[in-house]
Amino acid sequence: SAQEMKHMENISSLLHSGTPDEYQRLDPKSERDAVSAPEEQPWEMIMDKKHFKLWRRPIEGTHLYQYRVFGTYTDVTPRQFFNVQLDTEYRKKWDSLVIKLDVIERDLATGSEVIHWVTHFPYPMYSRDYVYVRRYSVDKENNLMVLVSRAVEHPNVPEDPEYVRVRTYESQMVIRPHKTFDENGFDYLLTYSDNPQTVFPRYCVSWMVSSGMPDFLEKLHTAALKAKKMEIEVRDYMAAKPVESGGGEGKAGVPAAEHKSEGSCSPAQLEYA
Repeated sequence: SAQEMKHMENISSLLHSGTPDEYQRLDPKSERDAVSAPEEQPWEMIMDKKHFKLWRRPIEGTHLYQYRVFGTYTDVTPRQFFNVQLDTEYRKKWDSLVIKLDVIERDLATGSEVIHWVTHFPYPMYSRDYVYVRRYSVDKENNLMVLVSRAVEHPNVPEDPEYVRVRTYESQMVIRPHKTFDENGFDYLLTYSDNPQTVFPRYCVSWMVSSGMPDFLEKLHTAALKAKKMEIEVRDYMAAKPVESGGGEGKAGVPAAEHKSEGSCSPAQLEYA
């Protein structure tokens, strides 16, 4: 994670070298070569703003893309941005697309959480639901914060005929503060892929993602700013242990889900952060 973030920071410095008003662009081939590691399939830039860049590359053998975002915020702290992403109760308030967002189970030893998320999709598509495990880490030595998620199966969340179950998903976000975790300013690198189970062609799905991604990140940013101003109380995941529970090893069920019957699923999430 540290190497990937350092690589993207070097690319950002290269693109923004010069006076503050200058913005240097590499030619498309040089840009793809710079972003992609050796022996990697090249990335294609599809959105380029001064503080937000979005790339994609085809996933071999599928009609899907993997996406990568590199961005910067200067008016919110890394801790606030990190906490807002993890706080599921707060997200129900600031993300209008959420239909349901519940923690199904926690691992008391690692702090890993299994999440069931149901979200609206653009008309005329059905709503999608995801089941994924997420785990976070704060590396104070390397000045990094990492949040990873991936699709899992869970017997307590069988498929619901009202929703389309998304079955393939991976996501990793790395946050590096410009100074400290509690001072404004940080860079982030988000890499993710999923299969939204749609019959639309790949270019349509890519358009949905490229248009929906900036909107989601801006909503996340605004929510973090509100938390910063203490308008909203958000749990501090850095200060607290992964799970605020009464000791013991193993797993803890969270009785927040409506589904209680047995079943199996291999879901995912379209979560962008």
